[in-house]
Amino acid sequence: MQTATISFDKFNQLQDNTCHQRIRVARARLGKEAVLLCHHYQRADVYQYADLTGDSLKLSRLASQTDSRYIVFCGVHFMAEVADIMSKPEQVAILPDLAAGCSMADMANLAKVERCWRELGEVLAVDQQVTPVTYINSAADLKAFCGARGGIVCTSSNAGTIAAWAFARREKILFFPDQHLGRWTGAQMGIPLDEMMVWDPDLEMGGLTAEQIRRARLLLWKGHCSVHQMFQPSHILRFRNQHPDGLVIAHPECSFEVCRQSDFVGSTEHIVRTIKEARPNTRWLVGTELNLVNRLAEEVRPEGKIVQFMAPTVCMCSTMQRIDPQHLAWTLENLADGTIVNQIKVPEHERDLAKLSLERMLAVS
Repeated sequence: MQTATISFDKFNQLQDNTCHQRIRVARARLGKEAVLLCHHYQRADVYQYADLTGDSLKLSRLASQTDSRYIVFCGVHFMAEVADIMSKPEQVAILPDLAAGCSMADMANLAKVERCWRELGEVLAVDQQVTPVTYINSAADLKAFCGARGGIVCTSSNAGTIAAWAFARREKILFFPDQHLGRWTGAQMGIPLDEMMVWDPDLEMGGLTAEQIRRARLLLWKGHCSVHQMFQPSHILRFRNQHPDGLVIAHPECSFEVCRQSDFVGSTEHIVRTIKEARPNTRWLVGTELNLVNRLAEEVRPEGKIVQFMAPTVCMCSTMQRIDPQHLAWTLENLADGTIVNQIKVPEHERDLAKLSLERMLAVS
C-alpha cells in the first residue's frame, strides 16, 4: 500500500556515509523490484550501485530488456525518457533528481526544429529531400518529430551507420542537436566541409542563403556539449611534445580539430574498450568526461597503463553530478515504502512516434 512521500528535506543534509547505509538497506528491501542503470559519466559514489552500465546505445537496449518494476536511471532526463519509451507499460522509469538535464539537449527544442523544417520547406521539397536525424541526447518530442517524418535517432556509437541509412533514403540530413558529432560523422563518410552547413536556430533561415541550403548535404544544428567543447588541439600538442609515444583518443562530441588530431575517435564504450584492449604500459590522453576517465585510469593502472584527462581544468557533466547519494537514498527509500517519486513518463502521443524512431535505430544498429 502506498504511503506518504518521504520529503527530500530529510535527506538533503545527511552525510554521505549515512546515505550509503540507507541505500544498501533500501536496495535489499526492493530486491529485484528495482534495477539501477548508470551512464559512464555518473559520479563514482553513485556508479558503484549500478546493476547495468554503459553508453547511450547500450543503455537504450538494456532499458528494453529489464523485467524490474522500477527502472532507476542514474543519468540525465533524456536517458530516463528513453527508458520509459522502450520499457514495458507496467514498468516505471525514475530519475532521482529532476534537475539532471543536458545542456546540449536543451539547445534544440521542438518549436525551433519545427521552424527550421518550415524554413527549409521554402527552399527544398523538405519531406522528400531531407531526413531528420536526432542525436539520442535530445528530448522525447524531438525523437517523435523524427519518427513522424521518416527520421531516426543516432548515438555516438552508430552515427555513421545511421547517416548511411538516412542518405540511402534522401539526399540530405538535418542533424541535431550536436554539430560536432554530425561534422565528424560526415567527414568520415567523405563529405567535404563546404557541404556541411551550420544551422543557427536563432537566425532567419538558420543564417544560410538558399544556395547554401541547396548545396549542403548535412545541415548541422548549432549545438554542442559543454564538457567536450573544453578540449582543445593545444592540449593534444602539449601531450605529444611531452610523450611522443603516447596515444590520444577523443569522443566525437569534441571539435573537428580535436578529433582530427587524435589517434582514435569513438563513443564512451569505444574509448573504454580501446584502452582496455591496448597493450600494457601505454600512455593515453583521453578527451571525454572526467568521471569516466578517472574510473578507467584506476581500472587499467595494474597493467602499467597511464590514462590522463585531456583538459588542464576540471570539466565534468555537472548536471549528471546532481544525482548524488542523497537523491538516490531518497528515491530508493520511497520506492521501498511503496511511493513512486520523480517518475518520467513520456506523453502517449509522443511515446509511439519516439519509439518508432528509436526502433529504427536499433534495427539498423
